[in-house]
Amino acid sequence: MDSFLNKSRPLVFCPGCTHERITKGLDKTLIDMGLTADKTVIVTDIGCSGLFDTFFNVHALHGVHGRALTYAAGLKLADPTLTVIVTMGDGGLGIGGAHVLAACRKNLDLTLIILNNFNFGMTGGQYSATTPSDAVVGSEFLNQAEIPIDICAIAKSAGATYVSKCSGHDPALPDELAKAIRHKGFSVVETLGMCTGRYTKRNNLTPKVIDEMIANQPVEGGVVEGNQRPEYGELYRKLAGEKTQFPEALTIERSFNLVAPRRQEVVILGSAGMRIVTAGDIVCYAGIASGMNVSIKNDYNITVLRGQSVSEILLSPEKIGYTGIESPTVVMALSDEGVQRRQKIFKTLAPTTVVLKEKSVDIPETTARVIEIDFKELKIKRTDWALASLGVLAEKEILFSKEILAFALKSRFNEKVYDLAMETIEKMY
Repeated sequence: MDSFLNKSRPLVFCPGCTHERITKGLDKTLIDMGLTADKTVIVTDIGCSGLFDTFFNVHALHGVHGRALTYAAGLKLADPTLTVIVTMGDGGLGIGGAHVLAACRKNLDLTLIILNNFNFGMTGGQYSATTPSDAVVGSEFLNQAEIPIDICAIAKSAGATYVSKCSGHDPALPDELAKAIRHKGFSVVETLGMCTGRYTKRNNLTPKVIDEMIANQPVEGGVVEGNQRPEYGELYRKLAGEKTQFPEALTIERSFNLVAPRRQEVVILGSAGMRIVTAGDIVCYAGIASGMNVSIKNDYNITVLRGQSVSEILLSPEKIGYTGIESPTVVMALSDEGVQRRQKIFKTLAPTTVVLKEKSVDIPETTARVIEIDFKELKIKRTDWALASLGVLAEKEILFSKEILAFALKSRFNEKVYDLAMETIEKMY
């Protein structure tokens, strides 16, 4: 093939834009390396560098701003035989910096070409993460309040195994790109270039100035010896291949037939540390063992040891489409925090709804049937109130029987914990 460039989609960069030189340089690289179109992928970011996917007759994917490396990683992991090249501007570099760092750490066999022209050229010439502090750009003084990042230094410190910097006008650019692509691991090539549509109108930037910038900030280009390690994809597949033991999926067989199965909506209102979610799991296990479809939604703080803990469980003989609670049939009110979190539901409860309330907990006025239990008097620890509540329900044949509850507990816990749980449950019988 004499060229990978798409003749039906001519280059459309501004006159004098370095991106055009880099495009043609990359084309020469692909030709010189003898790559094939069906095994080559160019993944692009947003911005002027994001036009690269339309210019080449290879596989291509146009990404979201700053996220191109994530798609590239998926492609390479899915098919390790692909040569995957990512083009990203300094705008995408700043926006997707966390993805760049992750790629450096992983060392997946990708080549990232950063087309650094020191501004957001496509959207008005605003400053980017690489804009010099003394530059004149379309975002007033903002770049003066920050320092530009040195992506080559960052990439090295983050673990990239090949890092280089060069001018987009350097005749040796195709060779440098070829070295990066041949390297087995994550390669970063920062190319410095001119944005003639925006940046150079107000800033003195020429190929000579770019050469001086590179000379003043030399990068020991190429393989980063201290970061050398196995390529991520190969190591991942090796480690996965060595793994022989995997967690077995839990299977709960239908073991009980309910006389008149109906939809049940269960709400457990408690606080962190009361094992509310565990109680919700047990209700679900009991439902599955009875041939019901189940769903569970849990509500708790990101600080998991403080605040409310609420579980909403649906049990239905029919498939569950909407998992929201509409008409609760059972409510367990075990803490004031939990009740406050769902206090509005009490006004809507039907007279047939059962509210199991711990004596110390206050609930809003309701027409539901209220069963009050003094767990403190029964010497049940607060952490076991939710479990004990299930025992109360089983004893009264609400939701499930004692036999079904025991089966659910045995499915959920190991033998030692099951025995301890049954000790608490049997206090309620």
